[in-house]
Amino acid sequence: MEELTLTTPALLFSAVSLILLAYTNRFLSYAQLVRQLRDRYMENPTDITVAQIENLRKRLNLTRTMQGLGIASLFLCVVSMFFIYIGLQLLSAYVFGVALLLLIASLGVSFREIQISTRSLEIYLGAMEKRQKKLSENTSRQL
Repeated sequence: MEELTLTTPALLFSAVSLILLAYTNRFLSYAQLVRQLRDRYMENPTDITVAQIENLRKRLNLTRTMQGLGIASLFLCVVSMFFIYIGLQLLSAYVFGVALLLLIASLGVSFREIQISTRSLEIYLGAMEKRQKKLSENTSRQL
């Protein structure tokens, strides 16, 4: 096995930091969406709003998991660097390997969250298509 240097785990810092920033932005947009859905639900509780709320709850849980895995990955990168610094090369390699696995898991959860987000958009598109179809039918009846 090739020896790790301090720069190897440090390379992940920028990548993980950017990923965590993206996750945080996603979380903030969800927080805004929760407020909007709450207001919409309080005014007019439709099936679509209920479906969106359920979908958003899943997405928030996945985002929390993504963030946790990303933070754990970054933390283990730092631990790995510390082990390299104090001369524990083999232990640092294993810790760095776990950090990489956590990053992979975080990205996998992110992929799943994107799939669920897509379903959320499909709910809106389906509702708009139904409305458009009704409008078209009403227009053709009037003619």
